[in-house]
Amino acid sequence: MPGGESFTIALFLTTAGILLGASAVFSGATRRLGLPVGLVFVGIGILAGREGIGHVGFDDVAFAWRLGTVALVLILFDGGLNTPAASFRVAVWPASVLATAGVAGTAAAVGVAARLLGFPWELALLLGAVVSSTDAAAVFSILRTSGVQLQKRVGATLELESGLNDPMAVILTVALTEQLATGRPLGWRTAAELVLKLAGGGVAGLAIGHAGRWVLGRVRLPVGGLYPVLTAALAFLSFGLPELFHGSGFLSVYVAAVIVGNGPIPFRGGVLRAHDAGAWFLQVSMFLVLGLLAVPSRILHAWPVGLALGAFLLVARPLVVVPILALFGYRWPERLYVGWVGLRGAVPVVLALVPILAQAPGAERVLDAVFFVVLVNTVVLGLTVRRGARRLRLQTARPPPPQGLVEISPSRPLDAAIDTFYVDPASAVANSRLADLPPFPAGSAVLMILRGDDLLPARGATELLPGDHVYVLTRPEDRPFVHLLFGEAEEG
Repeated sequence: MPGGESFTIALFLTTAGILLGASAVFSGATRRLGLPVGLVFVGIGILAGREGIGHVGFDDVAFAWRLGTVALVLILFDGGLNTPAASFRVAVWPASVLATAGVAGTAAAVGVAARLLGFPWELALLLGAVVSSTDAAAVFSILRTSGVQLQKRVGATLELESGLNDPMAVILTVALTEQLATGRPLGWRTAAELVLKLAGGGVAGLAIGHAGRWVLGRVRLPVGGLYPVLTAALAFLSFGLPELFHGSGFLSVYVAAVIVGNGPIPFRGGVLRAHDAGAWFLQVSMFLVLGLLAVPSRILHAWPVGLALGAFLLVARPLVVVPILALFGYRWPERLYVGWVGLRGAVPVVLALVPILAQAPGAERVLDAVFFVVLVNTVVLGLTVRRGARRLRLQTARPPPPQGLVEISPSRPLDAAIDTFYVDPASAVANSRLADLPPFPAGSAVLMILRGDDLLPARGATELLPGDHVYVLTRPEDRPFVHLLFGEAEEG
C-alpha cells in the first residue's frame, strides 16, 4: 500500500474513532436531560468541522444525502422490527391520518409563517414540507432511552406516526423542489403521483414483508451471524424495489419490517441487537456528517427567522393534530401530548439537502433555517417529554426492565416459548414458594428467577418476591393457565 494512502486511511479512521467515541460517551447526558442523542452528535460534528476546533473540511452534500437515506432505511426497519402488531391494531388509522393529512397541514401552516417572515411562497412551502414530519430516529430514541412509559395508545400513535410520515414529507419536498427548480406549477398530477407512490409503497411493503417472513421461517443458514445479513438484505430490497417503480421506499421498508418482526425470526435476540447496533451506528454517523456539513458563520445569519419558525412549529403541530385525533375519540390529554411531542431530528436536515442537490435557488436559506428549527424543537420538546407525560397523567405502571438480561434465542421456530413475568406486589404469586403453586401442566415449568443481578434456580423452596422476573417455559395450549397464574407476560 502506498505510504500516502496508508496515512490518509489511518488519519480518517483515527478521526472517525475520536468522533464516534466522543459521541457515544457524551450521549449519556442526553438521557438525563431527556434530549434526543442526535443533538450531541451534531454538536460534536460542528465542533470538529471547518469552523470548529477540528477544522475538518467536508462539503460533500451528495454523500451526506446518500448516508442519510441509508441510515433512515435501517432506522425505520429497526423501528418496525420492534413494533408489535398490537400497536398497529390500536393506532394504525389515526397514525395514518396524522402521517398524511397531518403532515400536509403542518407543512402548509409553517409555509404561511415562513411567507410572513419574508420567504417567497415557493421557498416558504418547501421549508414547511422539509420540517413537516416527525423524526423516527428522534422519537424511537427518546421514547426508548428517556424512561418514559406511555399508555399504550399514546405510545403506539407516536411511534407509528413517526414511522409512517416520512414518505409524505419526502414526496412533498421532492415535488416542491422540482417546482422551485423548473418553475412548473403543481397540479392534479402531483396529487395523483402522491397517492400512487404511497399505495405502491404500502403494497410493496406487504408483499416483501410476507415474502421475507416466509423465507426466514424456512431457510436454514449455517451460522447465526448470517441472519442479520439476510434481514438487512430485506431492508434494502423493501426500499429499493418500490423506488425503482416509483413507489415509496420509506413506507415500504417500515411496513415490511413490522410484518417480519411479528413473525418467527431465527436467533431473534441476536438479529434485533444487530439491527439496533447498526441503526445506532448509522444514526451517529449521519448526525456527525450533518454537523460537519454545517457552516456556523452562515447559519448564524438565519437565527432570527429560524428561531421564530422553530417556536411557531411548537404551536402549529398541536393546532393540526388535536382536531384530527378528536375524530378518533382521543381524550384531551392524549391529543395535547401527541400534538406536542412532534420531535424533529436529522430527517429535516437531510430533506433540506434535496433542494441543494437540485441547485434550486434559495436552497441554502432553507437549510440554514432548518438547523434552528430542529435546534428549538429538540431542546424544548426533549426537556418536556417526561414532564408532560407526568403532568397529563399519561404514564403507565409497566414493570421496570430487568437489571440483568437473560435471553434464549432458538435457531428455528419451536412449539414452545419462554415467557417472562414480572412479580407485582399485588400478584397472586407474590411471596409464594414454587412448591405452593398449583401443579403446572406437563409441558410447562418455571425455569429460573432473575432478582436484581442474581439468577436463581427454580426449586420448590424458592420464594417469588415482588420485583422478581420469572422465566417460564410455556406451550401454546398451557398459556391460559400460566397467564391466569402470573398475569400478562412482559414485552420483549
